[in-house]
Amino acid sequence: MTDDALLKQLEESTKDFSRHQAETLRSILQHQCGVRYLQRHLPDAGDHNLPIDAATFRRSVPLSCYDDYADYINQLADGDKCTSDDDHDPRHLLSVDPLVCFFYSSGTSSMKPKLIPYFDSTLSKGASHIAHQGSAAVLRKFFPPRPEVNKRLVFIYADSITTTKGGFKVMAASSFPLHSSSNPNRSLFMSLSSPMEVILGSNVEHQMYCHLLCGLRNSDSIDAIHVPYAIGLIKAMRVLESKWKQLCDDIEKGLLCSVINDVRMRDSIVEVLGGPQPDLSNRIRLIFEKKDWGGILNKLWPNVRYIRCVTTGSMKQYYSKLKYYAGEVPLVGGDYFASECCVAINLDIKQPPDLTRFVMLPTAAYFEFLPFDLAENNVVGEETVDVCGVEVGKMYEVVVTTYRGFYRYRLGDIVRVVGFYNSSPLLEFVMRAPKTSYEIVTEGDLMAAMENFQLVLRNTMGMAIEIVEFTSSVDFGSSPKRLKIFIEVKDCDMILQDKLQESNLRKCCSDLEDSLGSIYMVQRNKGEISPLSLSVLKCGSFDRLLKLAIENGTPASQYKPPKIIRNPSIVDVLEENVIVTI
Repeated sequence: MTDDALLKQLEESTKDFSRHQAETLRSILQHQCGVRYLQRHLPDAGDHNLPIDAATFRRSVPLSCYDDYADYINQLADGDKCTSDDDHDPRHLLSVDPLVCFFYSSGTSSMKPKLIPYFDSTLSKGASHIAHQGSAAVLRKFFPPRPEVNKRLVFIYADSITTTKGGFKVMAASSFPLHSSSNPNRSLFMSLSSPMEVILGSNVEHQMYCHLLCGLRNSDSIDAIHVPYAIGLIKAMRVLESKWKQLCDDIEKGLLCSVINDVRMRDSIVEVLGGPQPDLSNRIRLIFEKKDWGGILNKLWPNVRYIRCVTTGSMKQYYSKLKYYAGEVPLVGGDYFASECCVAINLDIKQPPDLTRFVMLPTAAYFEFLPFDLAENNVVGEETVDVCGVEVGKMYEVVVTTYRGFYRYRLGDIVRVVGFYNSSPLLEFVMRAPKTSYEIVTEGDLMAAMENFQLVLRNTMGMAIEIVEFTSSVDFGSSPKRLKIFIEVKDCDMILQDKLQESNLRKCCSDLEDSLGSIYMVQRNKGEISPLSLSVLKCGSFDRLLKLAIENGTPASQYKPPKIIRNPSIVDVLEENVIVTI
Protein backbone atom coordinates (compact mmCIF):
# COMPACT_ATOMS: atom_id res chain seq x y z
CA MET A 1 0.00 0.00 0.00
CA THR A 2 1.35 3.45 -0.90
CA ASP A 3 1.87 6.15 1.70
CA ASP A 4 -0.98 8.19 0.25
CA ALA A 5 -3.30 5.21 0.49
CA LEU A 6 -2.24 4.51 4.08
CA LEU A 7 -2.79 8.10 5.15
CA LYS A 8 -6.16 8.16 3.40
CA GLN A 9 -7.19 4.97 5.20
CA LEU A 10 -6.17 6.49 8.53
CA GLU A 11 -8.06 9.67 7.74
CA GLU A 12 -11.23 7.78 6.78
CA SER A 13 -11.13 5.65 9.93
CA THR A 14 -11.24 8.79 12.11
CA LYS A 15 -14.46 10.03 10.49
CA ASP A 16 -16.78 7.47 12.07
CA PHE A 17 -15.08 6.53 15.32
CA SER A 18 -18.19 5.12 17.04
CA ARG A 19 -19.05 2.75 14.18
CA HIS A 20 -15.48 1.48 13.91
CA GLN A 21 -15.38 0.96 17.67
CA ALA A 22 -18.59 -1.08 17.63
CA GLU A 23 -17.22 -3.21 14.79
CA THR A 24 -13.90 -3.65 16.59
CA LEU A 25 -15.53 -4.86 19.80
CA ARG A 26 -17.86 -7.17 17.85
CA SER A 27 -14.90 -8.61 15.97
CA ILE A 28 -12.91 -9.21 19.16
CA LEU A 29 -15.78 -10.88 21.01
CA GLN A 30 -16.80 -13.07 18.08
CA HIS A 31 -13.23 -14.22 17.65
CA GLN A 32 -12.43 -14.73 21.33
CA CYS A 33 -15.85 -15.85 22.56
CA GLY A 34 -14.56 -19.24 23.74
CA VAL A 35 -11.72 -18.07 25.96
CA ARG A 36 -11.89 -18.97 29.61
CA TYR A 37 -11.45 -15.43 30.92
CA LEU A 38 -14.56 -14.21 29.07
CA GLN A 39 -16.57 -17.34 29.87
CA ARG A 40 -16.26 -16.51 33.57
CA HIS A 41 -18.24 -13.31 33.02
CA LEU A 42 -20.16 -14.04 29.80
CA PRO A 43 -21.29 -17.67 29.93
CA ASP A 44 -23.30 -17.19 26.71
CA ALA A 45 -20.33 -15.69 24.85
CA GLY A 46 -19.59 -19.00 23.19
CA ASP A 47 -22.93 -18.93 21.38
CA HIS A 48 -22.26 -17.10 18.11
CA ASN A 49 -26.01 -16.68 17.67
CA LEU A 50 -26.16 -14.41 20.70
CA PRO A 51 -24.14 -11.32 19.78
CA ILE A 52 -23.03 -9.22 22.75
CA ASP A 53 -23.46 -5.47 22.53
CA ALA A 54 -21.12 -2.94 24.15
CA ALA A 55 -23.50 -2.15 27.01
CA THR A 56 -23.85 -5.83 27.99
CA PHE A 57 -20.12 -6.34 27.69
CA ARG A 58 -19.32 -3.37 29.94
CA ARG A 59 -22.00 -4.37 32.44
CA SER A 60 -20.93 -8.00 32.67
CA VAL A 61 -17.13 -7.93 32.36
CA PRO A 62 -15.40 -6.07 35.21
CA LEU A 63 -12.56 -3.63 34.81
CA SER A 64 -9.25 -5.42 35.11
CA CYS A 65 -5.56 -4.86 35.82
CA TYR A 66 -2.51 -7.03 35.29
CA ASP A 67 -3.02 -8.95 38.54
CA ASP A 68 -6.31 -10.29 37.17
CA TYR A 69 -4.39 -12.03 34.38
CA ALA A 70 -1.27 -13.06 36.29
CA ASP A 71 -2.39 -16.64 37.02
CA TYR A 72 -3.47 -17.18 33.42
CA ILE A 73 -0.22 -15.70 32.09
CA ASN A 74 1.83 -17.88 34.42
CA GLN A 75 -0.05 -20.96 33.23
CA LEU A 76 0.61 -19.98 29.63
CA ALA A 77 4.28 -19.37 30.37
CA ASP A 78 4.48 -22.83 31.95
CA GLY A 79 2.95 -24.40 28.83
CA ASP A 80 -0.61 -24.95 30.04
CA LYS A 81 -2.37 -23.75 26.92
CA CYS A 82 -5.87 -25.10 27.60
CA THR A 83 -6.42 -25.60 31.29
CA SER A 84 -9.58 -25.26 33.33
CA ASP A 85 -11.32 -26.91 36.28
CA ASP A 86 -12.35 -29.63 33.84
CA ASP A 87 -9.28 -31.23 32.20
CA HIS A 88 -11.37 -32.06 29.13
CA ASP A 89 -12.58 -28.50 28.62
CA PRO A 90 -10.94 -27.20 25.41
CA ARG A 91 -11.36 -23.53 26.20
CA HIS A 92 -8.27 -21.35 25.89
CA LEU A 93 -7.24 -19.10 28.72
CA LEU A 94 -6.98 -15.63 27.15
CA SER A 95 -7.02 -16.09 23.38
CA VAL A 96 -8.00 -18.70 20.83
CA ASP A 97 -4.92 -17.76 18.78
CA PRO A 98 -1.63 -19.62 19.22
CA LEU A 99 0.86 -18.13 21.67
CA VAL A 100 4.10 -17.02 19.98
CA CYS A 101 6.14 -15.46 22.80
CA PHE A 102 5.98 -12.95 25.64
CA PHE A 103 6.96 -9.30 25.65
CA TYR A 104 8.40 -7.52 28.66
CA SER A 105 6.79 -4.37 29.98
CA SER A 106 9.14 -1.61 31.13
CA GLY A 107 8.70 -2.60 34.80
CA THR A 108 10.53 0.47 36.09
CA SER A 109 8.47 1.21 39.20
CA SER A 110 8.38 -2.39 40.44
CA MET A 111 11.80 -3.54 39.12
CA LYS A 112 10.35 -6.84 37.87
CA PRO A 113 8.79 -6.38 34.40
CA LYS A 114 5.40 -7.83 33.54
CA LEU A 115 4.95 -10.51 30.88
CA ILE A 116 2.64 -9.51 28.03
CA PRO A 117 1.53 -12.53 25.93
CA TYR A 118 1.92 -12.16 22.17
CA PHE A 119 -0.59 -14.27 20.26
CA ASP A 120 -0.45 -14.95 16.52
CA SER A 121 -3.59 -12.99 15.72
CA THR A 122 -4.40 -12.12 12.13
CA LEU A 123 -6.89 -9.49 13.28
CA SER A 124 -4.35 -7.86 15.59
CA LYS A 125 -1.66 -7.94 12.92
CA GLY A 126 -3.99 -6.07 10.60
CA ALA A 127 -4.76 -3.40 13.21
CA SER A 128 -1.14 -2.91 14.27
CA HIS A 129 0.06 -2.93 10.65
CA ILE A 130 -2.12 0.10 9.88
CA ALA A 131 -0.83 1.87 13.00
CA HIS A 132 2.88 1.19 12.47
CA GLN A 133 2.89 1.63 8.71
CA GLY A 134 0.74 4.74 9.07
CA SER A 135 3.28 6.16 11.51
CA ALA A 136 6.07 5.49 9.02
CA ALA A 137 4.05 7.15 6.26
CA VAL A 138 3.57 10.27 8.42
CA LEU A 139 7.33 10.43 8.98
CA ARG A 140 8.06 10.07 5.25
CA LYS A 141 5.52 12.80 4.53
CA PHE A 142 7.57 15.25 6.60
CA PHE A 143 10.95 13.84 5.58
CA PRO A 144 10.91 12.14 2.15
CA PRO A 145 13.69 9.56 1.71
CA ARG A 146 17.01 10.75 0.26
CA PRO A 147 18.92 8.06 -1.67
CA GLU A 148 22.24 9.88 -1.30
CA VAL A 149 21.97 10.28 2.51
CA ASN A 150 20.27 7.14 3.71
CA LYS A 151 21.73 5.97 7.03
CA ARG A 152 20.02 6.16 10.42
CA LEU A 153 21.80 6.23 13.76
CA VAL A 154 19.44 4.15 15.88
CA PHE A 155 20.09 3.42 19.56
CA ILE A 156 18.32 0.09 19.91
CA TYR A 157 19.29 -2.99 21.87
CA ALA A 158 17.87 -6.41 21.14
CA ASP A 159 18.48 -7.44 24.74
CA SER A 160 18.96 -10.98 25.95
CA ILE A 161 16.16 -13.46 25.37
CA THR A 162 14.96 -15.69 28.20
CA THR A 163 12.79 -18.77 27.92
CA THR A 164 9.83 -19.72 30.10
CA LYS A 165 9.27 -23.13 31.62
CA GLY A 166 6.92 -23.90 28.75
CA GLY A 167 9.57 -23.05 26.15
CA PHE A 168 8.28 -19.62 25.09
CA LYS A 169 10.76 -16.83 24.40
CA VAL A 170 10.52 -13.60 26.39
CA MET A 171 11.84 -10.33 24.92
CA ALA A 172 11.18 -6.63 24.47
CA ALA A 173 8.47 -5.85 21.92
CA SER A 174 10.98 -3.71 20.01
CA SER A 175 13.32 -6.72 19.82
CA PHE A 176 10.79 -9.04 18.16
CA PRO A 177 11.52 -7.96 14.56
CA LEU A 178 15.26 -8.28 15.20
CA HIS A 179 14.94 -11.90 16.28
CA SER A 180 12.37 -12.91 13.67
CA SER A 181 14.11 -14.42 10.66
CA SER A 182 10.85 -14.41 8.72
CA ASN A 183 10.32 -10.70 9.23
CA PRO A 184 9.50 -9.25 5.77
CA ASN A 185 10.90 -5.84 6.74
CA ARG A 186 14.33 -7.15 7.71
CA SER A 187 15.79 -5.25 4.74
CA LEU A 188 14.94 -2.04 6.61
CA PHE A 189 17.77 -2.79 9.01
CA MET A 190 20.21 -2.33 6.14
CA SER A 191 19.73 1.43 6.56
CA LEU A 192 21.12 1.38 10.10
CA SER A 193 24.61 2.72 10.67
CA SER A 194 25.36 -0.08 13.17
CA PRO A 195 25.68 -3.75 12.16
CA MET A 196 23.32 -6.33 13.65
CA GLU A 197 26.14 -7.69 15.83
CA VAL A 198 26.03 -4.43 17.82
CA ILE A 199 22.24 -4.45 18.17
CA LEU A 200 22.29 -8.11 19.26
CA GLY A 201 25.07 -7.57 21.82
CA SER A 202 24.68 -8.26 25.53
CA ASN A 203 26.40 -5.26 27.16
CA VAL A 204 24.39 -2.03 26.89
CA GLU A 205 27.32 0.27 27.67
CA HIS A 206 29.46 -1.40 24.98
CA GLN A 207 26.58 -1.35 22.50
CA MET A 208 25.98 2.37 23.10
CA TYR A 209 29.67 3.12 22.53
CA CYS A 210 29.65 1.09 19.30
CA HIS A 211 26.47 2.80 18.06
CA LEU A 212 28.22 6.15 18.50
CA LEU A 213 31.39 4.89 16.83
CA CYS A 214 29.50 3.59 13.79
CA GLY A 215 27.50 6.81 13.57
CA LEU A 216 30.67 8.93 13.63
CA ARG A 217 32.32 6.76 11.01
CA ASN A 218 29.31 7.37 8.74
CA SER A 219 28.92 11.01 9.80
CA ASP A 220 28.15 12.39 6.35
CA SER A 221 25.60 9.67 5.58
CA ILE A 222 23.42 9.99 8.67
CA ASP A 223 19.95 11.26 7.73
CA ALA A 224 18.27 10.77 11.11
CA ILE A 225 18.82 9.78 14.73
CA HIS A 226 16.27 7.44 16.34
CA VAL A 227 15.89 6.29 19.94
CA PRO A 228 12.75 4.85 21.61
CA TYR A 229 12.75 7.27 24.56
CA ALA A 230 14.46 10.61 25.19
CA ILE A 231 16.40 9.17 28.14
CA GLY A 232 18.17 6.82 25.72
CA LEU A 233 19.68 9.72 23.79
CA ILE A 234 20.56 11.58 27.00
CA LYS A 235 22.56 8.54 28.15
CA ALA A 236 24.25 8.28 24.75
CA MET A 237 25.27 11.93 24.99
CA ARG A 238 26.81 11.33 28.41
CA VAL A 239 28.88 8.53 26.89
CA LEU A 240 29.87 10.87 24.07
CA GLU A 241 30.96 13.56 26.54
CA SER A 242 33.10 11.15 28.54
CA LYS A 243 34.47 8.93 25.73
CA TRP A 244 34.98 11.27 22.76
CA LYS A 245 38.75 11.06 22.89
CA GLN A 246 38.65 7.26 22.77
CA LEU A 247 36.12 7.37 19.93
CA CYS A 248 38.42 9.64 17.91
CA ASP A 249 41.38 7.33 18.60
CA ASP A 250 39.42 4.29 17.41
CA ILE A 251 38.45 6.05 14.16
CA GLU A 252 42.01 7.25 13.62
CA LYS A 253 43.49 3.74 14.08
CA GLY A 254 40.63 1.84 12.45
CA LEU A 255 40.50 -0.43 15.51
CA LEU A 256 38.12 -0.87 18.43
CA CYS A 257 39.35 -0.20 21.97
CA SER A 258 40.24 -3.31 23.98
CA VAL A 259 37.44 -2.70 26.52
CA ILE A 260 34.90 -4.14 24.04
CA ASN A 261 35.50 -7.89 24.34
CA ASP A 262 32.59 -9.30 22.30
CA VAL A 263 34.42 -10.96 19.38
CA ARG A 264 31.53 -10.77 16.91
CA MET A 265 30.91 -7.14 17.79
CA ARG A 266 34.60 -6.30 17.46
CA ASP A 267 34.89 -7.96 14.05
CA SER A 268 31.80 -6.19 12.73
CA ILE A 269 33.03 -2.78 13.96
CA VAL A 270 36.45 -3.22 12.37
CA GLU A 271 34.66 -3.90 9.09
CA VAL A 272 32.55 -0.72 9.50
CA LEU A 273 35.62 1.38 10.31
CA GLY A 274 37.30 0.23 7.10
CA GLY A 275 40.86 0.86 8.26
CA PRO A 276 42.52 3.98 9.69
CA GLN A 277 40.60 7.25 9.11
CA PRO A 278 42.98 10.02 10.31
CA ASP A 279 41.29 12.84 8.37
CA LEU A 280 37.84 12.01 9.68
CA SER A 281 39.22 11.58 13.19
CA ASN A 282 40.90 15.00 13.09
CA ARG A 283 37.74 16.67 11.81
CA ILE A 284 35.66 15.19 14.62
CA ARG A 285 38.32 15.86 17.24
CA LEU A 286 38.40 19.56 16.34
CA ILE A 287 34.63 19.76 16.96
CA PHE A 288 34.95 18.20 20.42
CA GLU A 289 37.99 20.27 21.41
CA LYS A 290 35.94 23.46 21.12
CA LYS A 291 33.95 22.19 24.15
CA ASP A 292 30.77 23.70 22.80
CA TRP A 293 28.02 21.11 23.19
CA GLY A 294 25.25 23.38 21.97
CA GLY A 295 24.04 21.97 18.64
CA ILE A 296 26.70 19.23 18.80
CA LEU A 297 24.50 16.69 17.00
CA ASN A 298 24.28 18.87 13.91
CA LYS A 299 28.03 19.59 14.01
CA LEU A 300 28.93 15.89 14.16
CA TRP A 301 26.27 14.81 11.66
CA PRO A 302 25.88 17.75 9.25
CA ASN A 303 23.25 16.08 7.07
CA VAL A 304 20.92 14.90 9.85
CA ARG A 305 17.37 16.17 9.27
CA TYR A 306 15.57 15.10 12.44
CA ILE A 307 15.88 13.32 15.78
CA ARG A 308 13.00 11.03 16.73
CA CYS A 309 12.13 9.89 20.23
CA VAL A 310 9.29 9.96 22.75
CA THR A 311 9.44 13.23 24.71
CA THR A 312 6.00 13.20 26.38
CA GLY A 313 5.07 11.99 29.86
CA SER A 314 8.07 11.36 32.12
CA MET A 315 10.36 11.94 29.10
CA LYS A 316 9.40 15.60 29.00
CA GLN A 317 12.07 16.47 31.59
CA TYR A 318 14.82 15.72 29.03
CA TYR A 319 13.39 17.82 26.22
CA SER A 320 15.25 21.08 26.92
CA LYS A 321 18.56 19.23 27.25
CA LEU A 322 17.95 17.44 23.96
CA LYS A 323 17.08 20.74 22.30
CA TYR A 324 20.42 22.08 23.52
CA TYR A 325 22.27 19.15 21.96
CA ALA A 326 20.16 19.23 18.77
CA GLY A 327 20.44 22.94 17.99
CA GLU A 328 18.53 23.61 14.77
CA VAL A 329 17.75 19.94 14.13
CA PRO A 330 14.04 19.31 14.87
CA LEU A 331 13.05 16.86 17.60
CA VAL A 332 10.29 14.67 16.22
CA GLY A 333 7.78 13.11 18.62
CA GLY A 334 6.70 9.49 18.78
CA ASP A 335 3.30 7.80 18.83
CA TYR A 336 1.17 6.47 21.68
CA PHE A 337 1.80 2.74 21.33
CA ALA A 338 1.64 0.51 24.43
CA SER A 339 2.95 -3.05 24.86
CA GLU A 340 -0.65 -4.29 24.98
CA CYS A 341 -1.83 -2.49 21.84
CA CYS A 342 -1.49 0.63 19.73
CA VAL A 343 -3.61 3.47 21.10
CA ALA A 344 -3.11 6.64 19.07
CA ILE A 345 -0.92 8.13 16.36
CA ASN A 346 0.92 11.44 16.21
CA LEU A 347 0.04 13.21 12.97
CA ASP A 348 1.87 16.47 13.76
CA ILE A 349 5.25 15.07 14.78
CA LYS A 350 7.14 18.39 14.89
CA GLN A 351 5.23 19.73 17.90
CA PRO A 352 7.02 20.05 21.29
CA PRO A 353 5.83 17.86 24.21
CA ASP A 354 3.43 20.48 25.59
CA LEU A 355 1.63 20.65 22.25
CA THR A 356 1.88 17.00 21.22
CA ARG A 357 -1.54 15.51 20.48
CA PHE A 358 -2.40 11.91 19.63
CA VAL A 359 -5.27 10.86 17.35
CA MET A 360 -6.93 7.69 18.64
CA LEU A 361 -7.03 4.70 16.28
CA PRO A 362 -10.59 3.29 16.29
CA THR A 363 -9.63 -0.12 14.86
CA ALA A 364 -6.58 -0.76 17.09
CA ALA A 365 -8.65 -1.89 20.11
CA TYR A 366 -11.93 -1.17 21.86
CA PHE A 367 -11.46 1.88 24.08
CA GLU A 368 -13.20 3.09 27.21
CA PHE A 369 -12.46 6.07 29.39
CA LEU A 370 -12.45 6.03 33.19
CA PRO A 371 -12.96 9.59 34.56
CA PHE A 372 -10.01 10.83 36.62
CA ASP A 373 -10.04 13.62 39.21
CA LEU A 374 -6.64 15.30 39.44
CA ALA A 375 -7.59 17.08 42.67
CA GLU A 376 -8.24 13.72 44.34
CA ASN A 377 -5.41 11.96 42.46
CA ASN A 378 -7.77 9.10 41.73
CA VAL A 379 -10.36 7.79 39.31
CA VAL A 380 -14.00 8.72 39.86
CA GLY A 381 -15.84 5.47 40.56
CA GLU A 382 -15.79 2.40 38.34
CA GLU A 383 -18.09 3.60 35.57
CA THR A 384 -16.45 4.18 32.21
CA VAL A 385 -17.70 6.15 29.24
CA ASP A 386 -17.18 5.44 25.57
CA VAL A 387 -16.24 7.98 22.92
CA CYS A 388 -19.75 9.44 22.98
CA GLY A 389 -19.38 10.30 26.66
CA VAL A 390 -15.95 11.95 26.78
CA GLU A 391 -15.77 15.67 27.44
CA VAL A 392 -13.13 18.02 26.09
CA GLY A 393 -10.84 19.22 28.86
CA LYS A 394 -11.53 16.23 31.15
CA MET A 395 -8.97 13.61 32.20
CA TYR A 396 -9.43 9.86 31.90
CA GLU A 397 -7.60 6.62 32.48
CA VAL A 398 -7.50 4.61 29.25
CA VAL A 399 -9.20 1.20 29.30
CA VAL A 400 -8.65 -1.24 26.43
CA THR A 401 -10.07 -4.48 25.10
CA THR A 402 -7.52 -5.91 22.70
CA TYR A 403 -7.26 -8.57 20.03
CA ARG A 404 -4.59 -10.29 22.13
CA GLY A 405 -6.27 -11.32 25.35
CA PHE A 406 -6.89 -8.24 27.50
CA TYR A 407 -10.50 -7.35 28.30
CA ARG A 408 -11.50 -4.00 29.85
CA TYR A 409 -7.87 -3.66 30.90
CA ARG A 410 -6.71 -0.51 32.66
CA LEU A 411 -3.57 0.66 30.88
CA GLY A 412 -2.53 2.88 33.78
CA ASP A 413 -2.20 5.97 31.57
CA ILE A 414 -3.92 9.28 32.36
CA VAL A 415 -4.81 11.35 29.29
CA ARG A 416 -6.67 14.59 28.70
CA VAL A 417 -9.15 14.86 25.83
CA VAL A 418 -8.25 18.17 24.19
CA GLY A 419 -10.54 17.97 21.17
CA PHE A 420 -11.44 15.76 18.24
CA TYR A 421 -9.77 14.96 14.94
CA ASN A 422 -12.82 14.36 12.76
CA SER A 423 -14.70 12.14 15.24
CA SER A 424 -11.63 10.57 16.92
CA PRO A 425 -10.63 11.86 20.36
CA LEU A 426 -7.49 13.97 20.36
CA LEU A 427 -5.40 13.08 23.41
CA GLU A 428 -2.73 14.74 25.49
CA PHE A 429 -0.67 12.29 27.55
CA VAL A 430 -0.64 13.55 31.14
CA MET A 431 1.06 10.94 33.34
CA ARG A 432 1.01 7.41 34.64
CA ALA A 433 -1.92 6.70 36.93
CA PRO A 434 -1.34 6.50 40.69
CA LYS A 435 -1.28 2.93 41.98
CA THR A 436 -3.26 3.76 45.11
CA SER A 437 -5.21 6.63 46.60
CA TYR A 438 -2.54 6.92 49.31
CA GLU A 439 -0.02 8.54 46.98
CA ILE A 440 0.64 12.15 47.97
CA VAL A 441 2.22 13.56 44.82
CA THR A 442 1.52 13.00 41.14
CA GLU A 443 4.16 12.33 38.54
CA GLY A 444 3.23 15.62 36.87
CA ASP A 445 3.45 17.64 40.11
CA LEU A 446 6.85 16.14 40.91
CA MET A 447 8.26 16.92 37.48
CA ALA A 448 6.99 20.52 37.58
CA ALA A 449 8.39 21.01 41.08
CA MET A 450 11.79 19.64 40.07
CA GLU A 451 11.93 21.91 37.04
CA ASN A 452 11.39 24.87 39.34
CA PHE A 453 13.88 23.44 41.86
CA GLN A 454 16.59 23.36 39.19
CA LEU A 455 16.15 27.11 38.63
CA VAL A 456 16.10 27.86 42.36
CA LEU A 457 19.33 25.89 42.82
CA ARG A 458 21.11 27.89 40.16
CA ASN A 459 19.88 31.26 41.45
CA THR A 460 20.57 30.51 45.12
CA MET A 461 23.97 28.89 44.73
CA GLY A 462 25.22 31.08 41.92
CA MET A 463 26.47 28.20 39.81
CA ALA A 464 25.22 26.09 36.92
CA ILE A 465 24.01 22.98 38.72
CA GLU A 466 22.48 20.29 36.55
CA ILE A 467 20.13 17.70 38.02
CA VAL A 468 20.98 14.51 36.14
CA GLU A 469 18.03 12.48 37.44
CA PHE A 470 15.50 12.36 40.27
CA THR A 471 12.88 10.12 41.78
CA SER A 472 10.67 9.92 44.88
CA SER A 473 9.19 7.52 47.38
CA VAL A 474 6.79 7.73 50.30
CA ASP A 475 8.15 6.48 53.61
CA PHE A 476 5.12 5.02 55.37
CA GLY A 477 7.36 3.95 58.27
CA SER A 478 7.65 7.56 59.41
CA SER A 479 4.94 9.01 61.62
CA PRO A 480 3.39 10.82 59.93
CA LYS A 481 4.40 9.56 56.47
CA ARG A 482 7.17 11.40 54.65
CA LEU A 483 7.93 12.11 50.98
CA LYS A 484 11.55 11.35 50.13
CA ILE A 485 13.10 12.81 46.98
CA PHE A 486 16.41 11.52 45.63
CA ILE A 487 18.47 13.59 43.20
CA GLU A 488 21.70 13.02 41.33
CA VAL A 489 23.53 16.12 40.18
CA LYS A 490 26.40 16.52 37.77
CA ASP A 491 29.63 17.18 39.69
CA CYS A 492 27.89 16.64 43.03
CA ASP A 493 30.96 17.78 44.99
CA MET A 494 30.25 21.35 43.87
CA ILE A 495 27.22 21.71 46.13
CA LEU A 496 28.74 19.88 49.11
CA GLN A 497 32.06 21.68 49.40
CA ASP A 498 31.17 23.66 52.51
CA LYS A 499 28.50 24.25 55.12
CA LEU A 500 27.27 27.38 53.36
CA GLN A 501 26.30 25.36 50.29
CA GLU A 502 24.52 22.84 52.51
CA SER A 503 22.59 25.70 54.11
CA ASN A 504 21.63 27.01 50.68
CA LEU A 505 20.53 23.52 49.68
CA ARG A 506 18.29 23.40 52.75
CA LYS A 507 16.61 26.67 51.70
CA CYS A 508 16.10 25.32 48.18
CA CYS A 509 14.54 22.20 49.69
CA SER A 510 11.95 24.40 51.45
CA ASP A 511 11.10 26.05 48.11
CA LEU A 512 10.80 22.62 46.52
CA GLU A 513 8.31 21.47 49.13
CA ASP A 514 6.17 24.54 48.56
CA SER A 515 5.77 23.65 44.87
CA LEU A 516 4.80 19.98 45.12
CA GLY A 517 1.16 20.48 44.18
CA SER A 518 -2.21 20.78 45.90
CA ILE A 519 -2.57 17.13 46.99
CA TYR A 520 0.70 17.27 48.89
CA MET A 521 0.16 20.75 50.35
CA VAL A 522 -3.33 20.01 51.69
CA GLN A 523 -2.04 17.00 53.63
CA ARG A 524 1.11 18.86 54.68
CA ASN A 525 -0.92 21.76 56.09
CA LYS A 526 -3.11 19.31 58.01
CA GLY A 527 -0.03 17.79 59.62
CA GLU A 528 -0.61 14.46 57.88
CA ILE A 529 2.86 14.52 56.26
CA SER A 530 6.29 14.99 57.83
CA PRO A 531 8.65 17.58 56.33
CA LEU A 532 10.15 16.69 52.97
CA SER A 533 13.38 14.69 52.89
CA LEU A 534 15.86 15.49 50.07
CA SER A 535 18.84 13.20 49.47
CA VAL A 536 21.76 13.86 47.13
CA LEU A 537 23.13 10.67 45.58
CA LYS A 538 26.57 9.66 44.41
CA CYS A 539 27.27 10.20 40.72
CA GLY A 540 26.20 7.16 38.71
CA SER A 541 23.53 6.03 41.18
CA PHE A 542 20.77 5.96 38.56
CA ASP A 543 23.05 4.05 36.18
CA ARG A 544 23.32 1.39 38.88
CA LEU A 545 19.53 1.36 39.08
CA LEU A 546 19.40 0.78 35.31
CA LYS A 547 21.84 -2.13 35.54
CA LEU A 548 19.79 -3.69 38.33
CA ALA A 549 16.60 -3.34 36.29
CA ILE A 550 18.24 -4.97 33.25
CA GLU A 551 19.50 -7.82 35.44
CA ASN A 552 15.90 -8.37 36.53
CA GLY A 553 14.70 -8.60 32.95
CA THR A 554 13.76 -5.01 32.03
CA PRO A 555 14.65 -4.36 28.35
CA ALA A 556 17.32 -1.68 27.99
CA SER A 557 15.43 -0.09 25.08
CA GLN A 558 12.27 0.30 27.19
CA TYR A 559 13.78 1.43 30.47
CA LYS A 560 12.34 4.63 31.91
CA PRO A 561 13.68 5.89 35.25
CA PRO A 562 10.78 5.71 37.74
CA LYS A 563 9.56 9.01 39.11
CA ILE A 564 7.56 7.43 41.94
CA ILE A 565 9.13 4.33 43.47
CA ARG A 566 6.82 1.84 45.15
CA ASN A 567 9.27 -1.04 45.54
CA PRO A 568 11.20 -0.88 48.86
CA SER A 569 14.15 -2.80 47.38
CA ILE A 570 14.73 0.01 44.84
CA VAL A 571 14.62 2.58 47.65
CA ASP A 572 17.21 0.51 49.54
CA VAL A 573 19.56 0.66 46.55
CA LEU A 574 19.29 4.44 46.45
CA GLU A 575 19.72 4.79 50.21
CA GLU A 576 23.05 2.97 49.93
CA ASN A 577 24.28 5.71 47.58
CA VAL A 578 23.20 8.80 49.57
CA ILE A 579 25.90 11.43 50.14
CA VAL A 580 23.85 13.85 52.21
CA THR A 581 20.21 14.18 53.28
CA ILE A 582 18.52 17.50 53.99
